[in-house]
Amino acid sequence: MNPIENIESPAPQSASAALEHRTRCRSCDSGELMPVLRLGDQPLANSLRGPDELDSPEPRYPLDLSLCTSCSLLQILDSVPPEEMFEDYPYFSSVVETLVTNARDIATRLIAEDSLGPDSLAMELASNDGYLLQHYRDAGVRVLGIEPARNIAPVAESRGIPTRCEFFGIGLARELVAEGIRPSVVHANNVLAHVPDLNGFVAGISTLIGDWGRAVIEVPYVKDFLDRRAFDTIYHEHNCYFSLTALDRLFDRHGMAIERVELIPIHGESLRVFLRGAGVASVERSVSDVLAEEAGWGVARPGEYLEFAADVRAIETRFKQLLAGLRAGGARIAAYGAAAKGSTLLNTFGVGAETLDFCADASPHKQGLHMPGNALPIRPPAALLEEQPDYVVLLAWNLVEEISRQQHEYLARGGRFIVPLPEPRVIPWPA
Repeated sequence: MNPIENIESPAPQSASAALEHRTRCRSCDSGELMPVLRLGDQPLANSLRGPDELDSPEPRYPLDLSLCTSCSLLQILDSVPPEEMFEDYPYFSSVVETLVTNARDIATRLIAEDSLGPDSLAMELASNDGYLLQHYRDAGVRVLGIEPARNIAPVAESRGIPTRCEFFGIGLARELVAEGIRPSVVHANNVLAHVPDLNGFVAGISTLIGDWGRAVIEVPYVKDFLDRRAFDTIYHEHNCYFSLTALDRLFDRHGMAIERVELIPIHGESLRVFLRGAGVASVERSVSDVLAEEAGWGVARPGEYLEFAADVRAIETRFKQLLAGLRAGGARIAAYGAAAKGSTLLNTFGVGAETLDFCADASPHKQGLHMPGNALPIRPPAALLEEQPDYVVLLAWNLVEEISRQQHEYLARGGRFIVPLPEPRVIPWPA
């Protein structure tokens, strides 16, 4: 099969929101967009369904991945309005131990590096439930979160994190600066990919930090995405997939310079970039080193991306063969991790209730609901011990070590985990 052809998928249902279909790059506005991978019409990956919604139509939207051969930005072409996805959001960052640890470490480090104290202000854009800003607050640094999800912002407030429940962009940035808000540090963790108006969001960051602050931004790294064949992170919330090359060109357009870049083991592997205004930035060698590496592996060339797409199709075949063989032998199979990536993987591969009994998830906000597209019931992790399925597909396969620690008893009783990517396999015990 040609990797850029549509895969088989359920007939699309009527969408409840108007799509914005792009024919030009989200970053540089070039028309040089090369199709890479089409995943068909898919439901919104975080639109979990209540029992009373299962008989109602489920909107589906095109999910097509393209590469801008001008600025190297990998992106989807159809944007669902942010209000459709983020105003009521089921993802609470504090549930994920790895995210909280990562947040604590960077906050502690920046407090020391920049001598932050009571006169300083730390902000986070898309601050969720305060998982990061709590560490600044506990150190006596003033904090302010910007979080558009109406169900999450009050949770942060209840935890003592002042939070403005708004979408961030250049307009809000100007309002904040006019109010005298000048942050010492602005965090944007795993949010830049979610923004349809990429230039407006980045212009807002530039306005906030001016020549007095700095921004620290984390994004999943496109090289890791390609190497690990992590196509399951393609969903409508993720408009973009970043290389340092694409970021460098984007930030430069808005008067900022990357001073330092680090590769960190979060969401697989992510880029953490440190930014200041171009006039005050001091660029370290780490930036030129990574840019040179990306040029070497072909960050702007089609070959790497089309090979990735072809491998996704081959992985689908092997994954479905593995599950079919286990089921034919009488094995009971469940899943773990009702995250967005799980929705993409199962809906792309056409795997659902005919193969999996249920999906376990640690978030109480998801338990009792059903996954989009296949209506798999979401149950607490205790269901793994209650039911003791023979195998569990780790949909949150990037957290295999954390989940293995949490589910030690299930594994000790003889249960086994199936890791679907980058190669479908049953991992041995102990994991």
